[in-house]
Amino acid sequence: MRKAAVLAAAAVVAAAAAIVVRQRLREAKRWARAAAVLCDLQERCAAPAARLRMVADAMDVEMRAGLASEDGSKLKMLVTYVDSLPSGDEKGLFYALDLGGTNFRVLRVQLGGKEQRVIKQESVGVSIPQHLMSGSPHELFDFIAAALTKFVASEGVDYHLPEGTQRELGFTFSFPVKQTSISSGILIKWTKNFAVDEMVGKDIVAELNEAIKRKGLVMKVSALVNDTVGTLAAGRYVDNDTIVAVILGTGTNAAYIEHVHAIPKWHVHLPKSADMIINMEWGNFKSGHLPLTEFDQALDAESLNPGEQIYEKLTSGMYMGEIVRRILLRMAQEAALFGDHTPPKLETPYILKTFHMLMMHHDTSSDLKTVSLKLKEILGIESTSRKTRKLVVEVCEVVARRGARLAAAGIYGILKKLDRVTCSADKPRSVIAVDGGVYKYYTFFGQCMESTLRDMLGEEVASSIVIKPVDDGSGIGAALLAASYSQYLQDDEILA
Repeated sequence: MRKAAVLAAAAVVAAAAAIVVRQRLREAKRWARAAAVLCDLQERCAAPAARLRMVADAMDVEMRAGLASEDGSKLKMLVTYVDSLPSGDEKGLFYALDLGGTNFRVLRVQLGGKEQRVIKQESVGVSIPQHLMSGSPHELFDFIAAALTKFVASEGVDYHLPEGTQRELGFTFSFPVKQTSISSGILIKWTKNFAVDEMVGKDIVAELNEAIKRKGLVMKVSALVNDTVGTLAAGRYVDNDTIVAVILGTGTNAAYIEHVHAIPKWHVHLPKSADMIINMEWGNFKSGHLPLTEFDQALDAESLNPGEQIYEKLTSGMYMGEIVRRILLRMAQEAALFGDHTPPKLETPYILKTFHMLMMHHDTSSDLKTVSLKLKEILGIESTSRKTRKLVVEVCEVVARRGARLAAAGIYGILKKLDRVTCSADKPRSVIAVDGGVYKYYTFFGQCMESTLRDMLGEEVASSIVIKPVDDGSGIGAALLAASYSQYLQDDEILA
């Protein structure tokens, strides 16, 4: 009887041990599968120096093709009609309207010339009601003009409009536009969930000016600018060596100063300065040298603009979080990373934002508490091991590193086009103004981009290249360009 009991107990222990062994084997297989996905991802996302140089060379080639003809390149290389950047001498009261998405901002700036610079500034943000984003042009622009009128009415005694002048506005419009002058542009298409179809093919400045008139406000648009061009203006205002501007935010773009003789497609009269700001629209850059994965290809195929904005889909805040989600979903499905059942929320496109990604990536706590919190808050994943959380951080790092290194390659391509990447005793200083939430808040991204660019340039050349953060280029920059293109300043020049 006792022997039977002992044998039974031994059988129970053996069965329990077998269960533990099977669980450990299953766990080991899970981790092996997850590790295989990560390893493959690291390999496919790799952007070594040799590859980055090929990307930069391709960027240079596409820039030249886009400058040669309207349809010569994936890069639009848009002539902006901005041939005069702020000098620091600007004085007076100027307004800006920054329309780039579901919110817009109105801003006023009092400029005091070289000695005082920006004396005072104020701004207010306004949310656009959903129904106006697909209504009529009149409804949308009347709403914007009403907000502008209200903002002007709050102008305090600290702001001074010179006698005999009217208020002038710099208009930042971050949608595809075919610019026809410094203060006019034809809307090519809407993006960012706007669908005011009647406005396509029409002059957006004319529409805004008419709406302003209907509200009884005495104000005129002096300059229509892209946010990247505004960033270049804001950068030049504080540093005269600024020649390039880059936006790394929800989207990405670049603008730079080009000599008009290097723009074969430019058939209009030469500007006084012989320089022209080019809006590259570099988010649409595409090259066989870009390190694409199946996750990127699936994201592109399911996007609203398949085959377009490939560079942007690898480097911008709109998409990096979504790429991470897709990778984690694959790990959940193939390796049961988060348990036997795939978390339902993980299957929701764009639920994981790049902001969530950077918070997890920046988690320096010993137990990766922020990662645990975000997985629970965003994806409904209740409990995870530290090992799992560490793997999530590694995925974030692979995606961010690739994006940052590709952004550096793009900047290098511009500098190469401008002949600023070779050693020379009289090599001028080159300042790159950078704005956008990804650059400002994603510390790892910004630092990786800068160190990659330095490595590509080499120590000697890198000493003459400066990356300078610029705040609110789309607001301050637009107001500064309104000042640069003030009708009163031009009148004075004509009289002189």
